[in-house]
Amino acid sequence: MKNRNLFLLLGLVLIIIQVAHSCKNMPRATQARDAATNYRMFCAGCHGDNLEKFAAKQWMEEAGTASVERSIRNGILDIGMPAFAKTFSDREIKELAGYVKKGIPADRALLKPAVTAEGIVKSEEYNFVIDTVVTGLEVPWGLAFLPNGDLLISERKGTLHTFSNGRLSAPIEGLPPIMAFGQGGLLDLALHPDYDKNSWIYISYSALDTTSEKRTGSTGVMRARLSENKLTDQEILFIGSPATDRGHHWGCKLAFDGKGYLFFGVGERGQHFDFPQRLDNTNGKIHRIHDDGRIPADNPFVNTPGAIKSIYSYGHRNPQGTVIHPTTGDVWETEHGPMGGDELNLIKPGMNYGWPVISYGINYDGTVLTELTEKKEWSSRFSNGHHLSLPVG
Repeated sequence: MKNRNLFLLLGLVLIIIQVAHSCKNMPRATQARDAATNYRMFCAGCHGDNLEKFAAKQWMEEAGTASVERSIRNGILDIGMPAFAKTFSDREIKELAGYVKKGIPADRALLKPAVTAEGIVKSEEYNFVIDTVVTGLEVPWGLAFLPNGDLLISERKGTLHTFSNGRLSAPIEGLPPIMAFGQGGLLDLALHPDYDKNSWIYISYSALDTTSEKRTGSTGVMRARLSENKLTDQEILFIGSPATDRGHHWGCKLAFDGKGYLFFGVGERGQHFDFPQRLDNTNGKIHRIHDDGRIPADNPFVNTPGAIKSIYSYGHRNPQGTVIHPTTGDVWETEHGPMGGDELNLIKPGMNYGWPVISYGINYDGTVLTELTEKKEWSSRFSNGHHLSLPVG
């Protein structure tokens, strides 16, 4: 059940949604917070930073705050609003109610409710509402929130924007040459864990090989700083090899583990019999580097002749999701597999995850890569039990 929930969460990361119970109750703090802080932490996700996402109701016209206090304390279950009786003290509830009552726009026509009973989408695991935050984009791929609340957005076509105060910026200058073709282009974004101190932004992309007469490229990772609407101090940390003319299976989600290491996956570029089972190329692999691009001395193949030193695991198809477990530090990866063969994998150093020798799916040319009766044996042989395929579709 835990693995399935994690897989669902990873699948939702690129959908901009407001979860109806994102204001989930938390244990009461030992020190009371002011009303503005409580609103920002618990309410703004559903009701807007400027209190504009409420539905016009009678309580807005009533004297006093009794109705608002009651709603905060007891919740409104039919629209997914949780009860905060165990989260706030009576004083905090009263002050928050006053903050809300005072802050509601006087012109009720300005209200744009995000949560209504009719707008709730119910799934097996969650109730949620969809709230459009940004429009005018083409295939947004990566998102990162800057400390000031601005949203950094990459578009696959090769443009980077900030979204601030309801406005999308002009394309940010200073990106490297990008091979925006097929599934490739500008990919993921991540802030350095110490961004407040060093301002490093990490970017994965389809790196265009400018030395080739043909259009070829490979997955790249760079870091840079943002100054006004330009990237500065650009440093290329990783360029995959070999470059190919294929337009699919690039990877590449970035994840810091809190120990100074950066993990990311590179797809096998649609050449599954050429790359994933060999260590002399970067494709079909999970990689681990230091935050400045150096190779960790304890990477599993640093002493293997002919191997790419950044490789952490291999035998992957198209690793498109990477996340670090916040408690255990485990590296989890979601993998875009063939038909019926998407995977959730617990990544271990030096392990072979089998592609294309084993798969729970069917390749798109109709080939069944390995008979079902052989898969348990191969899974044990290749990944020592850490290959956790979850067939879908």
